Amino acid sequence: MTFLALLDYASVLVFALTGALVASRAQLDIVGFAFVACLTALGGGTMRDLLLDRNPVFWIGNPSYILLAALAAIAVFFTAHLLESRLRWVVWLDSFALAVAVPAGTGAALALDSPPVITVLMGMATGTMGGLMRDVVCNEVPLVLKQGELYITCAMAGAITAVAAIWLGIELQFALLACAGVCWVLRAGSLLFGWHLPVYKSRPPRS
Repeated sequence: MTFLALLDYASVLVFALTGALVASRAQLDIVGFAFVACLTALGGGTMRDLLLDRNPVFWIGNPSYILLAALAAIAVFFTAHLLESRLRWVVWLDSFALAVAVPAGTGAALALDSPPVITVLMGMATGTMGGLMRDVVCNEVPLVLKQGELYITCAMAGAITAVAAIWLGIELQFALLACAGVCWVLRAGSLLFGWHLPVYKSRPPRS
């Protein structure tokens, strides 16, 4: 198994767990759990592969990704009631998923020799779109757009870190590990310490 494939598997697993936990908050049936888990786990990678024209899309070429997401959903269906705060678990698992999915998307774009801007955008899309689809479908406030928290910024910073590391001659594996570290540290800092970017505030029009 290649390092990029390992990142994809890890991303699918952790994002599937978050999707299933959100499904539990929405009190869906077991099929609904599997649907939301698969949507969350595969959504970002699917968009990445379609935009990069990778054929076949990663989970079509290897259906074990779907099986992994479905098994994660079934496991959560029978164990979610044991968790004291499912929202807290969603938020923190999502932070780990972001830190795995962004380097997975960035690495996929780098493997195709994509330009730096496209590489960064693919890393961001892979890390954020699955969670956005999950929250919209389950009528939750999207974590991606939650005011006062860093999320998309973390994905962008991580992807830029990987691109910069490759430009400096660092090996791909270590560049992607640096990407993951930057993503998670920024996201965790936002959750723990309230790190955030300035928020737009409307002002009265000038006379």
